[in-house]
Amino acid sequence: MTSLSEILLALFLLTNLMLAGTGLMRSAIRLVAVQGWFVGLLPLLLWNWSAAGAPGARVWLVALVNALVKGAALPALLSYAVRKVDAKRELEPLVSFRASQVVVFFLIAASFALGKALHIHEAVASELAIPVAFTCMGTGLFLVCARRKAITQVLGFLVFENGIAVFGSGILLEYELVVELGILLDVFVLVFVLGIAIHQISRTFSSLDTDKMNKLGDTHLLHARRAVES
Repeated sequence: MTSLSEILLALFLLTNLMLAGTGLMRSAIRLVAVQGWFVGLLPLLLWNWSAAGAPGARVWLVALVNALVKGAALPALLSYAVRKVDAKRELEPLVSFRASQVVVFFLIAASFALGKALHIHEAVASELAIPVAFTCMGTGLFLVCARRKAITQVLGFLVFENGIAVFGSGILLEYELVVELGILLDVFVLVFVLGIAIHQISRTFSSLDTDKMNKLGDTHLLHARRAVES
């Protein structure tokens, strides 16, 4: 199934470019959900079926947990948060959507160059696995830094974690199940807490723009300094 795994990894790159270019919350959540299902399928497609036979219970468990949590549970939680706060799109990103796609394109090129420089091809199940993993991690961090809405920043964190999962699947970690379950638990708790926080932020401030919250803190400090000086 090597060819199918390479097609799947190539689709990862496409979803990253699409995420960078969309401002619609629902579309972004759907793309992250698609990545979650890809992460679930990847261990099965990277498995050497002809030489090793059918995968063991560990591989099936990793695939199932990834698919259900990243492809269904977390996107459903974020979709619920979007409906509750009525956040439809990212209106004023710090980096425009077209420029964001250019940045992600350069991230893809840099990831392939870095993957080639690491010289770990012997331990990699697919040549595309390491570049795709680095691209996802870079795209996730970029979305966290380049977007204003809290929900979009949460999506960036999920894309970053997807990159970690692709890296683990690509180099066939011996303890991948323990690593994946530990990371998934952390991510699930974080997204659950952030979903509640997003709802409370919207109720209190009528906005999910984190840049406005930074300005709010600066304004509060300015008023406090003037009060002390007077």
